[in-house]
Amino acid sequence: MVYLDKSDNIHHWASEELAIRYYSPIDNKWHRYFPDFIVKTKQGAKIVIEIKPSRQCIPPKKPTSRKTKSYMRESLEYIRNRAKWQAATKYCKDQGAEFKIITEKDLTAY
Repeated sequence: MVYLDKSDNIHHWASEELAIRYYSPIDNKWHRYFPDFIVKTKQGAKIVIEIKPSRQCIPPKKPTSRKTKSYMRESLEYIRNRAKWQAATKYCKDQGAEFKIITEKDLTAY
């Protein structure tokens, strides 16, 4: 947020202001997803940003022995996130915007 506030290139930004409808394969129901940020640059680019730990952006590692509660929880979270991100990608494409996922690896320089 400080970066967005201080950047000369940012015209406007908002946090969790956009609701994107997505279908969850976990419960077979429609839900609303609120990405972390919506950014508009002075050049007119629109970017929808989601901030996530990098470990949530990849499928969890399958345990070698039995499936643990932790593995099951992480798997469901990953499936839910993928459904959200697919809906956000489609929404952004339809709106002429870019969808971007940022992790701690991207933020280390700031």
